[in-house]
Amino acid sequence: MAAEIGVAVVGFGLAGQVFHAPFVSAVPGLKLEAIVQRKGDEAGKAYPSARILRSVEEALNDPAVRLVVVGTPNETHFDLAKQALLAGKHVVVDKPFAATSKQTLELEELGLKQGLVLAPFHNRRWDGDFLTVKKILKDEAVGRLVTYESHFDRFRPVPRENTWKEGASGCNGLLFDLAPHLVDQVLALFGVPDGITASVRMDRDSTDIEDAFDITLEYPKMRAHCRSSMLACDAAPRFLLHGTKGSFKKFGLDPQEPALLGGAKLPRMGEGEWLADAEEHWGTLTVAPNPNDPGTLTRTKMKTELGDYRNYYANVRDAINGTAELAVKPEDGYRTIKLLEMARQSSLEGRTLPISF
Repeated sequence: MAAEIGVAVVGFGLAGQVFHAPFVSAVPGLKLEAIVQRKGDEAGKAYPSARILRSVEEALNDPAVRLVVVGTPNETHFDLAKQALLAGKHVVVDKPFAATSKQTLELEELGLKQGLVLAPFHNRRWDGDFLTVKKILKDEAVGRLVTYESHFDRFRPVPRENTWKEGASGCNGLLFDLAPHLVDQVLALFGVPDGITASVRMDRDSTDIEDAFDITLEYPKMRAHCRSSMLACDAAPRFLLHGTKGSFKKFGLDPQEPALLGGAKLPRMGEGEWLADAEEHWGTLTVAPNPNDPGTLTRTKMKTELGDYRNYYANVRDAINGTAELAVKPEDGYRTIKLLEMARQSSLEGRTLPISF
């Protein structure tokens, strides 16, 4: 059996507290060795067995740390990931992978040169609702898909104070906060699109960030729409699929993040099922059994597949140990950031851009 992989989580804000430290701790073969929290004692109280470090350099110089998780403000991702790779550490980078596609290519090249695992944290491939959509498409339950729509809506009409997330920066705002998840999911399902048309906006009365976007990715005979707004008081469906046989509609977000924010305890893998979506949140599949009678419809509640971010870290563990292929590769991070850059360009120029990687 391979030795445990020591992990240092850098940053203990929302990312470190909810998305990284709990899931690292719950995956056998990984050991939460250290948490870098420059100020405060929240990390020490939450994880008394982990060493609390006050600088990134302490983690990079620690021989017990083999994997560094970058969960810090967006502008720091590239520099910290580069430092960690140069220090000989495997790296997980929270989204966005970097501020520019050029930076992602530099990280990818450095990871290959160093012979290290470098993984963008596109954890929402392990959302239960997304896994349900994958199953519906695999089963061709809606026939040939013609429209895929994915929303991640919020209602925050007044900017929050004292947070870097509302700071004027090209890598803050919804385009680089939520669009990486939505665009990566589309790429994972359908591959590289032919074209992109986007509107990236500041919709609130007062804002320093892009707080709304509509991105359309064009495929042969199919369109994928990725949308988000901070002025969605009544949220749109999380997923809406239309096909030649019917439609699928799903409201509500994956329950893992709100459960952990609410104090839920995450069991270790193999010691208990994590979290099932409540039945009232299951999606609805609506189909016309007889294409010659489109007015007669059948509606079926579709049980949400089990989402589990532990599987992301289990894959990273296996990739480091050489027993599995990395599920989310640096190339995936590059393609996502490149499409976000093209979304801005499309919005500024008011036109559809052809895509070629």
